[in-house]
Amino acid sequence: VQLQASGGGLVQAGGSLRLSCAASGGTFASHAMGWFRQAPGKEREFVAAISRGGGTTDYVASVKGRFTVSRDNVKNTVYLQMNSLEPEDTAVYYCAAARVWRPIMTLVTAYDYWGQGTQVTVSS
Repeated sequence: VQLQASGGGLVQAGGSLRLSCAASGGTFASHAMGWFRQAPGKEREFVAAISRGGGTTDYVASVKGRFTVSRDNVKNTVYLQMNSLEPEDTAVYYCAAARVWRPIMTLVTAYDYWGQGTQVTVSS
């Protein structure tokens, strides 16, 4: 599975962005999907995950109520709608695919495929 993330950019605090991650080369609907982010000098951090059918989602506490993960299994795309952005959200955002929905989807090791990342910068 190849993943291509897009939609990053520069936005002021309080603004919104929608990230997209297009999948190809595999059966998108059979994979759980996740979003991670990595700020300079920090480890890659879990942001959100969504099950194969979209019925189950999970978020890191710091983005709950602000970010929404969704997917379109016809378009083979997963989205991350980010509202009320804060400077602390500045990072490179990565999408990832997992062949199975594991008990802990917050770990980097739960995922089998990774996209190349898209930069999100939030100015204060």
